Amino acid sequence: MTDTDTVPPAPTSRRSGLAATPADLHRTFALAEMVTWTLLVLGMVLKYTGVTEWGVRGGGLVHGVVFLGYAAVTVLVAWNQRWRPLTTLLGLLSAVVPWAAWPHDRLLLRRGLLDGGWRRERGEGRLEGLRLAVLDHPVRSMVVVVVLVAVATAVLLWLGPPTGWAERFG
Repeated sequence: MTDTDTVPPAPTSRRSGLAATPADLHRTFALAEMVTWTLLVLGMVLKYTGVTEWGVRGGGLVHGVVFLGYAAVTVLVAWNQRWRPLTTLLGLLSAVVPWAAWPHDRLLLRRGLLDGGWRRERGEGRLEGLRLAVLDHPVRSMVVVVVLVAVATAVLLWLGPPTGWAERFG
């Protein structure tokens, strides 16, 4: 093996020590999205075959939380990688179609849309300071995202299944 054959270490954020690249983070959540879709579908099979409803309750809750996390990660990665709006929308929609997030992640990887590390330079736009603050303070940012996902999950649980929203609010 020559020096040209070695793989350089993954780039890290210079101030935050964030070791996961945008590709690592997106891949992790895409895989989690696929696994939780499997749990949800298995739970639905158990429910509709009369075995138990607990699979949908547990699998649905886990999937819902991962779905919201995947959406947050997709937006952050899209912002960092400067994806076109349509690419970002397709990334978000891939979480709605069972098992589509993983193939979508592989497609992004093949197209080079997940290449590189976290951008440290300030780009154009009002929200660039926010993006840099997220990168500079990853633990604080993760706590904020976890709290937001928890609040969204609580609100959605309070609302109940979407099939009952018309009766409840209509």
